[in-house]
Amino acid sequence: MQDAKSLESVPVFLGLDYHTKFVQICVMDARGKVLRNCRRGNSVAELAGALERQWVVRRAAVESGCGAANLAEDLAAEVGWQVTLAHPGYVNRMKHNPDKSDYSDSRMLAELCRVGMIPPVWLPPAPIRDLRALIRRRADVVGRAKAVKCRILAELRQQRIVEPEEIGGRWTKAWLAWLASDQTGLSEQGRFVIETELLELGFLKQQLKAVEKRLRQATRDDKVVQRLLTIKGVGEVTAWTMRAMIGRFDRFATGKQLARFCAITPRNASSGGRGGEAGLIKAGDPLLKSVLIEAAHRLKRNEPRWKALAERLLARGKPKSVVAAAIANRWVRSLFHQMQEEPATN
Repeated sequence: MQDAKSLESVPVFLGLDYHTKFVQICVMDARGKVLRNCRRGNSVAELAGALERQWVVRRAAVESGCGAANLAEDLAAEVGWQVTLAHPGYVNRMKHNPDKSDYSDSRMLAELCRVGMIPPVWLPPAPIRDLRALIRRRADVVGRAKAVKCRILAELRQQRIVEPEEIGGRWTKAWLAWLASDQTGLSEQGRFVIETELLELGFLKQQLKAVEKRLRQATRDDKVVQRLLTIKGVGEVTAWTMRAMIGRFDRFATGKQLARFCAITPRNASSGGRGGEAGLIKAGDPLLKSVLIEAAHRLKRNEPRWKALAERLLARGKPKSVVAAAIANRWVRSLFHQMQEEPATN
């Protein structure tokens, strides 16, 4: 015979519409009845306090976004809720109501959670989230440095100044020494602009060194990164980025799934009896995609297997961009099988 406490318990499903300063929480029972839909502060204690004592959380869902993973991890660790990160794109497509509000969003998440139709997103552990922050910081510094270089070259073109051929390529020590000298023929104001740009470029170079040093320290004992570095065509930046954005290779069932996650597979554009492709799929992390395309360019220059594939595709009239994408796609699929024996950590 069951005790009175178990008879009083009510299984519930939660939808959490997360915001920076608050969370809209919807509590729904197994029959789909909304028991509570209210706003609470952005803390585990306040969210747990929104539930009655007899309510037993079966599942909870929060739409994936900035800070959502941290909230889901804290809720699982501190109150034991089974929290799923929901893919925001798929959740949005499931909404049939054109109106949008925190109330309706949390209710939709609770309903999808109740019927088991939450399209999940992988919840990366804290070390992977920290690694992503470092990778994005590095990308930001590199992008700002490129912008500074573009402004410097624009000022030189504006004043119709061409560097001497004997100093070699741009951005070498000799070229930068010439740019900093009085031999360029820059106007007074142009010289001031160039000097300030060079100061900023020097600062960004120091920032890049600091970020890359931190990345080496953070991944020094990471066995996945160390394995990636043993594979031809993979350098530090590629290994760091793949570890940060992919996380674990064994969370994918096939190499095709991994390539699709990396957004380097062609998008199907078939209808009726006609089939075709429409470029790469519009998904995935753009930083990860760009790193893999750059890796493909290196592979087709330096590795016989991929160089031969590139030559065959070029002979068939394929554009160079398509060739690089095809190499990246096949290389990632082969990499999936090489990484299947990765350690079961993080």
